[in-house]
Amino acid sequence: MSLPIDAVLPSLLTTLADATAAVLQAPPGTGKTTRVPLALLDAPFLAGQKIVMLEPRRLAARSAARYMAAQLGEEVGKTVGYRTRLDTRVSAATRIEVVTEGILSRLLQGDEELSGYGIVIFDEFHERSLQADLGLALVRECQQVLREDLRVLVMSATLDAAPIARLLGDAPVLRCPGQMHPVDVRYSPPGRTPWLDHLALVIRQTLATETGSVLVFLPGEGEIRRLAERLEEGLPDDVRLAPLYGQLAGDAQDFAIAPPPAGQRKLVLATAIAETSLTIEGVRVVIDAGFLRAPEYDPGSAMTRLVTRRLSAANAEQRKGRAGRLGPGVCIRLWGEDEHSRLAPFATPEIAQADLCDTVLELAQWGVSDPATMAWLDVPPAASWAQAVQLLQWLEALDAKGAITAHGRAMLKLGLTPRLAHMVLRGRERGLGELAADLAALLSERDLLPKGHGADLHDRLLLVQGEHAGGGVDRGRLKLVRESARRLYERGGGARERGDTEAAGLLLALAFPDRVAQRRPGGPARYVLANGRGAFLPDEDRLAREPWLVVADLDGQAREAKIYLAATVRVTDLEDVLGAAIRREEFVSWDGASQAVQAREQRVLGALVLEDRPLASASPEQVRRVMVEAVRAAGVGLLPWTDGLRQWQARVGWLHRLEPEQWPDVSDAALAETFGEWAGPWLDGVTRFSHLAKFPLHEALTAMLDWPQQQALERELPTQLEVPTGSRIAIDYTADPCPVLAVKLQEMFGLMATPRLANGRVPLTIHLLSPAQRPVAVTQDLASFWANAYAEVRKDLRGRYPKHPWPEDPFTAVAQRGVKHPKKKD
Repeated sequence: MSLPIDAVLPSLLTTLADATAAVLQAPPGTGKTTRVPLALLDAPFLAGQKIVMLEPRRLAARSAARYMAAQLGEEVGKTVGYRTRLDTRVSAATRIEVVTEGILSRLLQGDEELSGYGIVIFDEFHERSLQADLGLALVRECQQVLREDLRVLVMSATLDAAPIARLLGDAPVLRCPGQMHPVDVRYSPPGRTPWLDHLALVIRQTLATETGSVLVFLPGEGEIRRLAERLEEGLPDDVRLAPLYGQLAGDAQDFAIAPPPAGQRKLVLATAIAETSLTIEGVRVVIDAGFLRAPEYDPGSAMTRLVTRRLSAANAEQRKGRAGRLGPGVCIRLWGEDEHSRLAPFATPEIAQADLCDTVLELAQWGVSDPATMAWLDVPPAASWAQAVQLLQWLEALDAKGAITAHGRAMLKLGLTPRLAHMVLRGRERGLGELAADLAALLSERDLLPKGHGADLHDRLLLVQGEHAGGGVDRGRLKLVRESARRLYERGGGARERGDTEAAGLLLALAFPDRVAQRRPGGPARYVLANGRGAFLPDEDRLAREPWLVVADLDGQAREAKIYLAATVRVTDLEDVLGAAIRREEFVSWDGASQAVQAREQRVLGALVLEDRPLASASPEQVRRVMVEAVRAAGVGLLPWTDGLRQWQARVGWLHRLEPEQWPDVSDAALAETFGEWAGPWLDGVTRFSHLAKFPLHEALTAMLDWPQQQALERELPTQLEVPTGSRIAIDYTADPCPVLAVKLQEMFGLMATPRLANGRVPLTIHLLSPAQRPVAVTQDLASFWANAYAEVRKDLRGRYPKHPWPEDPFTAVAQRGVKHPKKKD
């Protein structure tokens, strides 16, 4: 059967004969994945060398290899073979190797020159997976430094070809025209109806009106299960429902992509796994929910969460192409045309939002510690890179300079994530190799049990070890996990021994030191992780009352994440395996209940407190600092103020307002803010508010002024003023808005001008008092009072206080303290 790509193959062969790199852009359904490798098989410029083609998924790799082998009339493993993490079918006769992404990096690390390989093909590169970006960067360096004859071909249906062509040295770009068959695109937004309910309705309508099999794109396995439940009843008799997702057992995946039985058609409910490189036999109709789910890494919490988001226009085009592979098709999109015009053109590259630990370790093995020295389409984010380096150094995979260690090299050989690889290697050293292998295999796959079975990893370990297999167990996945665990353990050598599942927490602490969790006191099952983040378990979970856990899987929410998988751990085990990270710290803080400084010694693991006890003595500097902060917060009103000190404060305050550069600000707010500066020398031994009752406040405040300032204060704003009788009367500087002199009226006779302070800059308010010490007049102008108001005051009071002098002329009268002097008799 002729395919559209066939028309481009001669040009492609000619181009690669002359150039060492090329970019091929071909729409979905044109046949590039299976036609191109076969066309290159006998190309003279390859001189019999092998072809390696990178596929983003295991199912796509296996399917492509099988199809190409069938085209040659052979079994897989002869001329065409494949390599995935858990399954390899190659032989000495294999010339075309279809590999998943991690395998390419392993081939390069094993042989930097890729000896025996003539071309590396990156298929479906538009997905921009992290491993594809890393593989292209490594292959490009290999090509430039070690293998000038090595060819590179980047292929995709929807691709921004220009940046890739530039990265490959202005490589030629070839385009394959058109797709195989036309596809009728229809839009069906859900409106106010929940989208999954609307999708179920659209599927039923489509099955009733369209012929052929139907492929439905959904975000993930959970949505596939829920939609299948909605569709269980009422499907036409000729329709077979088939789920399709990455963690599905191989035989179930094969059923989903195989031709339907005679007289029947299939309804395939798939994730993005069906978006590229797969031909699902019999499909005529694609129904696209418009979502995809991808991991998103937060370097701040070192956690990855799965995020559901709108697909890109490129993703939508890929999915549409699934409907036109075998004949004219239909694509129904669950969004509107206006929304389609607003879709992002391409998906965000995984390198921009992924955990970079694997990448950093791979490059360290390659001899690269600075990503800027490599050729990237998108440079890895600096924050994520730094976070990865920090974790790898903690896992002993990198040294202080960022170079790979012997332990790091051993970790790479296991084909696990760095966390799990470290756990397996250190577990072997502790005689826990079998348990470590079981755990690593478990955590490398999806959960064996459906949601609702609790978070305890102990239950899963019993399944792997064959103790029991309760209801709801995914037996296909269980078989896969057991096989992976067996391979991992046997790779370490030694006879098998029964793993102690109670040590699971200890091993997990090796892999996830930042996810050791301590239960918060009281309330529901809330935990704090060593990295400072919050997490929780449902109250009904068996682990919900455990004081200490190590969390293997959680949803990655920034504030409080739900714990999916965890194991209990003893504090003694944490001290055993994480002793180097446990610090002894002295904490001096303010205890509001006792109103005192509290000193404690704690042993901490990140944000977790393993032990907390009183500290007999703390450094005076720390105690003083905490005491100062407590007073600053409470205010200086709790200091032992006297009336005299408040007067001092008001006097200095007047001079500060007059000359702010020359005099300190002694307002309550300023004194609180600078408390440590002016009160510090007198705080030795002061550890609680009650001690402040004996604080030498007069001495501390006075020390804020130098000797000339103290003299100037007494001179310009004296505490007392001498009146005409010779009495020294106290001035109240706290009065508002001016200082007040409260004096008996008779003591002011003969004084014409109102006194002023600070060389006339501060006015003085005179409160003239009756003999009963009650104010009878308030003035700042004595001369005016004597001339205008005094006569009226005299008239009102002379009869009430006849023993006191009330002269008609206050200007010439003699000031007098007491009552009238009796006249002398002749």
